Amino acid sequence: MPNLPPSSVTRFFGVDLHKHFLFLAAVNSLQEIVQKPIRIPLEDWLVWAKKNLLPTDVLAVESTTNSWDFFDGISGLVARVEIANAGKLPWIGLSRVKTDKHDAIKLAKLCAAGLIPQVWVPPFHIREARSLLAHRRRLVGIQTMTRNRLHSLLHRHMLELPDGQPFSPKNLPWWNSLPISPTEKILLRHSLEILDHLKPQITQLDAEIARLSDSPEWQDPMTFALQIPGVGVTVGLTVLSAIGDISRFDAPKKLVGYSGLGASVHASGQTFRQGRITKSGRRELRTALVEAAWSAVNSDPYWKEEFARLSRRLDTGKAIVAVARRLLVILWHVLSKRQSYRHCSDIQLATRMMRWSWTIRRHHPKAVASRIFIRRPLMTLGAGKELAGFRYNNKPRGLASEEEVAGLAP
Repeated sequence: MPNLPPSSVTRFFGVDLHKHFLFLAAVNSLQEIVQKPIRIPLEDWLVWAKKNLLPTDVLAVESTTNSWDFFDGISGLVARVEIANAGKLPWIGLSRVKTDKHDAIKLAKLCAAGLIPQVWVPPFHIREARSLLAHRRRLVGIQTMTRNRLHSLLHRHMLELPDGQPFSPKNLPWWNSLPISPTEKILLRHSLEILDHLKPQITQLDAEIARLSDSPEWQDPMTFALQIPGVGVTVGLTVLSAIGDISRFDAPKKLVGYSGLGASVHASGQTFRQGRITKSGRRELRTALVEAAWSAVNSDPYWKEEFARLSRRLDTGKAIVAVARRLLVILWHVLSKRQSYRHCSDIQLATRMMRWSWTIRRHHPKAVASRIFIRRPLMTLGAGKELAGFRYNNKPRGLASEEEVAGLAP
């Protein structure tokens, strides 16, 4: 395998990354090829890179399944690693001559010209949260689909759901006694077994999400996000992990565009027309915001009134998307300016932080006591200084003082 000659001039490498190997080529700032495309097995890649790459080199690689591991392994050896947005490189995929060698050279030349449409590389804790939440969404999707099949079975036979929780263990004899065919009984039993298998798995994921929400990496942004009506622990962590570093967005409209909740626009000459939302960006961010919007309009008087006002001129779907978009704008202000949500009183804020504490203690009973836990986010937000307690469900809830919390070990 040939070695690259040492050089003080910046070299720009294009890397066509695959599952078991990569193709690599390099050009200089004048777009001249200084390294012809070579094929390197991934098992030999790091050894080769440490021997041949220079601290002044710049690498560009298309985003793919193993891009993050590639980035982690090489970023300390070179000046910069650029992860290219594959969706914005259509000229590579549409080329009449497309081979791994050609792709590597094209990436290298785009890198030298500064034309790589880069994606943001999330830190490790954000990647971990995204993976965890994505796995939970998959399991919940299977759970929902299975429940829908059972509902469909009852509908076909004109049967009503049992009393209470329809899929609880106490209703298992009722399901087994249904007057259905032997084949349907097998399908019914398998569906109930799937639900029984999924329940502890989802509970385990919820416990880890609760733990992460109060971890050092997430505690501060979660404190600000949970002020907003409709945002709970799971939705909050989903939104925050999808956004990543809020400083990436210098204006709320940039964040709205990233979420795909902004309206599509056709403007040419005298024509200006707005269409549906673009849906470009992270799907889980849009879904979580719409979920938060429905929760907000059902539980918060301010947003219930706003939704009613919007519904007078928009259909229900567009009205709830408008609420979701406004919640995202508020989230940008709250996170970027580190300020309190103005439509939330100290008691309402303490109540939301109490629910956060309960979510954690439900899965981790040895977590810090609620009276202490609630005071911590209130201190972060500069709220509730005179609040010694509040009532919730007609029960008094005490709060630790700021002095008591400050005296505890961090």
